[in-house]
Amino acid sequence: MKITIVDGYNTNPGDLSWSPISALGDLTAFDNMSEEDTPKLAFDAEVIVSADIPFTRKTLAALPNLKLLALLSTGYSHVNLTAAREFGIAVCNAPEYSTDAVAQHTIALLLELTNQVGLHNHAVQDGYYTDYSHTCFILKPMHLLAGKTLGIIGYGNIGRRVGAIAKALGMTVIPYSKDPDGAVAADVVSLHSPLTDKNRLMVNTDFIKKMKDGALLLNTARGGLIDEFALADALKSGKLSGAGLDVLTVEPPRKEDANPLFGIENCFITPHHAWMPIETRALLIQTAANGIGSFQQGGRLNRVD
Repeated sequence: MKITIVDGYNTNPGDLSWSPISALGDLTAFDNMSEEDTPKLAFDAEVIVSADIPFTRKTLAALPNLKLLALLSTGYSHVNLTAAREFGIAVCNAPEYSTDAVAQHTIALLLELTNQVGLHNHAVQDGYYTDYSHTCFILKPMHLLAGKTLGIIGYGNIGRRVGAIAKALGMTVIPYSKDPDGAVAADVVSLHSPLTDKNRLMVNTDFIKKMKDGALLLNTARGGLIDEFALADALKSGKLSGAGLDVLTVEPPRKEDANPLFGIENCFITPHHAWMPIETRALLIQTAANGIGSFQQGGRLNRVD
């Protein structure tokens, strides 16, 4: 069976092996392929492995040999499932592979906001501690999480895992589904919802007004959940004391469209890499391989079509 990986770089930039997948057929792997090039470069593929290239009706129709689309992602909104069914193309995803990684990163952002590890590391490395007259110092206030409340919007696998870690730190967890007002007014609000037309820009000026003064906002879900201009205003005014984000509305951000959150001291932004620990990416490759192997044996593991 001919297998083509069309955009494998993020999953495997060279520090892992594709062997779980290559063991299942004749493998060709591309780091990055455009949507337009996919029908040309993967024309003869029976299995395509892809992370986030859109598979529209037009693209799927141009792949006459395709039998299975194995996704290196949990989400599959970028695949036209109706067209896939019509063309007899099976689709499998990779569910739950990133739960631990994203939960860990969410807490890492929270701890950076409360403990200011990066700031104080730089101060020590730059010689501030060497020239200091006391045995310890603090440049910005640190805050204890024990006794604080955490509102979680999106109480799925990742949201529940974040909640479990937060409880271990002594926090009280308030799922939005059970207490919307309490979750929004918590000391920390963490977003873990998929992006839909209904919740796009849900964290806007009105939402922020309902938040507790001085609260923290975390987002490791989707950038489109937040009105970035409203958040920037809230951080600059002091309405919110900080934000930790792994996602932005436009990724990667464009130079010509200056992101309003850039340069704000109490806003920490990472490049949508919460899911990227090497162990998690290895699991992702194995999960895709398991889906392909099941398909070859007539099974339906992780099928979403």
